[in-house]
Amino acid sequence: VQLQASGGGLVQTEGSLRLSCAASGFTLDYYAVGWFRQAPGKEREGVSCLGISDDSPYYADSVKGRFTISRDNAKNTVYLEMNSLKPEDTAVYYCAADSRHYTSRYYCGRGGFAYWGQGTLVTVSS
Repeated sequence: VQLQASGGGLVQTEGSLRLSCAASGFTLDYYAVGWFRQAPGKEREGVSCLGISDDSPYYADSVKGRFTISRDNAKNTVYLEMNSLKPEDTAVYYCAADSRHYTSRYYCGRGGFAYWGQGTLVTVSS
C-alpha cells in the first residue's frame, strides 16, 4: 500500500497548482481520501477530505472557494486543485487514505487516516 504525492513547486501569489496523489497496492474507489498540510512551526492542518460515502467534501475555511479535491478512479489518483494561491498556503502537503466510513469533517479534523503519502512542498512567493 503506497501513496505517492507530486505536483508541488514554487508559484507566485494568485497562481495555481494541481497536486496529485497516486495510489498503488489498493483501489482508491473504496477509500476516504484527504489532503493535509504543515507549515514550518505550525501544526498539521486538514485542508480537504472526502469520505467514502460522503457526497460533500470538507474544506478548511482558509481554502474554501480556492481549492478543489477530486478523484479519478480510473487512474487511482486523487487531486487537489489549488487556485488563487497565497503566501500563507506555503507548506508541505500530504495525501492520505483510509477504508473506514467516517465523515469528511471527521477525517480532516482528526487526521484519522491509516495511510499517508510523503509530502510535496508548495511555496507561494509574494
